[in-house]
Amino acid sequence: MTVAVLKLGNTKRKNVFLDKVKELLPDGGNLSACLTCGACASGCPATGLDNMDPRKFLRMAALGMDEEIAASNWPWMCTMCMRCIYVCPMQIDIPQLIFNARQMRPREERPKGILGSCDAAMKNESCSAMAASPEDFEFVVEDVLEEYQEAQPEFADMQAPIDKEGAEFFLNQNSREPVTEPDEMVPLWKILHLAGVDWTYGSRGWGGENYCMFLADDDAWKHTTGISVDQANKLGCKTYLNTE
Repeated sequence: MTVAVLKLGNTKRKNVFLDKVKELLPDGGNLSACLTCGACASGCPATGLDNMDPRKFLRMAALGMDEEIAASNWPWMCTMCMRCIYVCPMQIDIPQLIFNARQMRPREERPKGILGSCDAAMKNESCSAMAASPEDFEFVVEDVLEEYQEAQPEFADMQAPIDKEGAEFFLNQNSREPVTEPDEMVPLWKILHLAGVDWTYGSRGWGGENYCMFLADDDAWKHTTGISVDQANKLGCKTYLNTE
């Protein structure tokens, strides 16, 4: 008897995301043994947004639903707070899966706000999400400091140093404040002054946010972080203090 074989073509989808999931499992880990306990979802600030939560996201990944994951906006709502991995009995690195999901989307199609902020941070060595230059930052800091020294005599000796060599702490700064809300920088200066803290800003790498990380752009993330760390090392600071 001759048996006719009907070839339907290669209709099987390539489950790239599932392969990434397996790579992140701890030794002996198996997604089929997931308890679906919901511990990851219980503390997640993004649970319920866009009708999604970490448990559902993980199951979609396990089922090889790459296209659905890539099309979902939920991975962009994750704050990368890491709560999920700390409570997962299987220690599955869900934030890394979120990062991988973001990379599945073409860069130009990623959220415009995050994309624009990352691109702005790449424009100069400030790494400011507002594209403020090192010179602009120095001018604003010096101007605001002088204003408060004169207006509040009890803080006449307060300092806001930039590129001070050998300082204990290297601080970064929220990019928005020097540009739109410069007075918001002062409360932290006062606390550091009253506590007698030895600190400094850097003229390079002072932008505190890392939108390139949230954009899942590895090269840009490495570039901006490298500038900030390099400046801290050049100044001989002992501790990097991330205010953001």
